[in-house]
Amino acid sequence: MVLDLGPDLERYTRQHPREVLLVELIDELGEVDQVMVYRGFSSSLVRSTPDDPDLPVVPAQARVRVAHRLLSPYDPHHPNYIQANLTPTQLEQLLSSCR
Repeated sequence: MVLDLGPDLERYTRQHPREVLLVELIDELGEVDQVMVYRGFSSSLVRSTPDDPDLPVVPAQARVRVAHRLLSPYDPHHPNYIQANLTPTQLEQLLSSCR
């Protein structure tokens, strides 16, 4: 099963508004990015995020290194983890439940 990662992450957080997803990705150039997804919106914590919400933050060819589910509101000094260190397979299972 192939995920359209960005839209799937955003769909999941729209359906679970009390959760924040923090996802570490590797792009097609092999560069690492961290993306936070909350209530259907994505924001890069490493790169600039486009002003236009219709432009993808997560590259189409991105691969997941690790993901974390957290309770919102997110506090970087005191994160409240629901589930930490999800593997790509675990994240895929989580996201596929929202289709």
